[in-house]
This record gives sequence, C-alpha cells and structure tokens, in this order.
Amino acid sequence: MAPITIIGSGLAGYTVARELRKLDKDIPLRIISRDHGGFYSKPMLSNALAGNKSAEQLLMKSAAQMAAELNAEILSNTGINAIDRQAHQLHGSAGVLAYSKLVLALGADPFTPELAGDAADEVLSVNDLDDYRRFRAALAGKHNITILGAGLIGCEFANDLLGQNLQIQLVDLAESPLSRLLPPAAGAYLQQQLEKQGVTFHLGSTTQHVQRHGNGYRLTLHNGVQFDTDLVLSAIGLRPRVTLAQQAGLAVQRGISVNRQLQTSDADIYALGDCAEVTGYLLPFVMPIMQAARALAATLAGNTTDVRYPAMPVAVKTPACPTTICPPPAGSIGQWQIEIQENGLKALCVDDTGKPLGFALMGSANAEKQLLATQMPAWLV
Repeated sequence: MAPITIIGSGLAGYTVARELRKLDKDIPLRIISRDHGGFYSKPMLSNALAGNKSAEQLLMKSAAQMAAELNAEILSNTGINAIDRQAHQLHGSAGVLAYSKLVLALGADPFTPELAGDAADEVLSVNDLDDYRRFRAALAGKHNITILGAGLIGCEFANDLLGQNLQIQLVDLAESPLSRLLPPAAGAYLQQQLEKQGVTFHLGSTTQHVQRHGNGYRLTLHNGVQFDTDLVLSAIGLRPRVTLAQQAGLAVQRGISVNRQLQTSDADIYALGDCAEVTGYLLPFVMPIMQAARALAATLAGNTTDVRYPAMPVAVKTPACPTTICPPPAGSIGQWQIEIQENGLKALCVDDTGKPLGFALMGSANAEKQLLATQMPAWLV
C-alpha cells in the first residue's frame, strides 16, 4: 500500500502527522521536506534574539527523531517538482514516489519587495531556520537595522531587536502599524509604545531604492526621505506556495483552494497551513493550523471531518506593548469602540445591535482577554 504522503515539515505538516498517529499508529506515512526536516517552532523566529537563541538551540528534534516518534519515513532535502494525479505519483529529486493520499503543507514564501538600487538583492528575510541563522550572523557589528513592513512579523522583529541595543527603523505604506489587524487608534497606541523604546517609524511610504553606502546602505523612500542603515530586513508579508498545485491543475485562488474537509479539487489531495485557502479563509496563524490539522487527521483516518474555526485570539509578541487581537469574522460589518486605559487600550468591534465581533487589547487591557474571547462569534462553524 502506498503511504499517505505529506509534503512539508513545518508546523502544519508535522501536526497532521502527530494527530494522525493518535488515531492510527500503523498506517504507512511518509513526510517529504525540502530542507533538513527537523522540527522547530517557526513563530519563535521573530522573538528568539531576545533569548539569545541560536538556530541550533531552536531546533527541537532532528528528522531522525521525528521519524522514530511518528513511525514515518522522512525524506529530507528532497524537492518535488510535479504531481501525477492520475498515477498517484510524485516526481522529484528522490525519483518517483507513490502516494495513496497526498497532503500539501507547503507553507509560504516572503513577498519580494520591488526595489531599485545596487543593493536591492542584499535585503534579507527570515522565513525558516536557515534564514534565521544567516540573519543572526549578519547582525554582528551592526548598530542600525531597518525593517520593511510594520505588520505582525515586522513589529515582532522590531521589539526583539530592541533587546540587542540596536537602533530600529520601521517602514510601511500604512499610516499605523498592524493596519490589517488593528483599528487606527490601536495601531497608533502600539506605535507610541514602540517609539518609547526607541523604534523610529517611517509610515505612509514604501522603500524605492537600496544603495550601498559606506559599510551599509542608504535607503530612499517613495516620498523622497533618505536615511542610512547597516542592515535591511524585509517583513512585508507572505505569499502562499501554490506553484506545485497550479502545475498539477488543482484549483488555486489566493492559496490552494480547499473545502471544509481540507480537500482540494482532487479528492485524494488535501492542503492546509500557510499555503491553503479554506473556503475563502487564508489564516497564517498557529491556532487555525492546529484546528485544520486535527480535522484532516480524522479524515485521513477514515472519519470525514469538517474543520471548524472558533474565535482564535492572536498574541502579538511585542513585550514593549503586550497585544492580543481577535479579528472579526471575515465579511462582518462593525464599528470599533475605543477605550483608553491608564496603562493600556481596549478596542471592541461591535455590530449595529451592539453584539461584539472582535477585539484588540493592549497593555493592561489584556486582563480581559479570556472573558472577551468567550463572547466572540466563531469564524467558521
């Protein structure tokens, strides 16, 4: 019998495998990784510097340890370049591999900023453990770091780098940080707290040129502002990896399109995690991945199960301004109510009847997160 095959060894892929093993200890299982195949927590990458963690310290288990734990075959450093859906085969660097059911847990790639200048290709990004290792090495001897993007990852890296006694500059087109998740007043509050710790914001513009200048770089923004920096890190967002699915003829929108059973347009192929769009939801957060993995494992074990998304607050790793966000369900219409507290801010999104839809809590307001979370509507029932 050909094995159930998972392509991807990140949180999504390994969580499906672990959940499947809770339900079936013996079904043949193969995991294919394009890198070393070891297990680590990707969300830790944006706050590991404050703990002085090396890449090696972040690696929790090797591929060999994971293979033993999961009773699975793990193929490390293995690329897959084609899916033969009719033959139920994968083609790649390990030759031809048969599968019974296929799970795509491919993750996402960082958006590449459109930059001019002779140093445009020297802008770094951190999307995996090897990237983190390179970034940590590049920080040696640096004093001024510029981050492109003031979203979730950009703000987390900014806060993390503050612990390294570095000058941090954040550049974003929006008028306030975390603009896709926070109402403007809450974004402004986060900005103020980070500024108190020494972060400099350049908002309302994006970077146009990155030129080599001395031992570092000179950045020119689209609004004409110029400043110098020692290192540039891009954190402008992620793009789901969909090329393999597209080439196989699977339905793709923003991500690989899947239904409530995480099933693609091919009945024997599933997708989850950062690469998947679940009935219109593209949720690159830990809790949705865990929910999807549990549902998919049950389906793979023979008990067809719909994924359900309860309200899932997101903790932003910014100790300078502890922040918890529970976005309103997609498509909901509401108004934000802002309450400034002595050492925090509470933002509550309500509909026209006053029913709560979502919240953002900052500083001391986080004391309310457990109570408020119970009042929020489910994202997908």
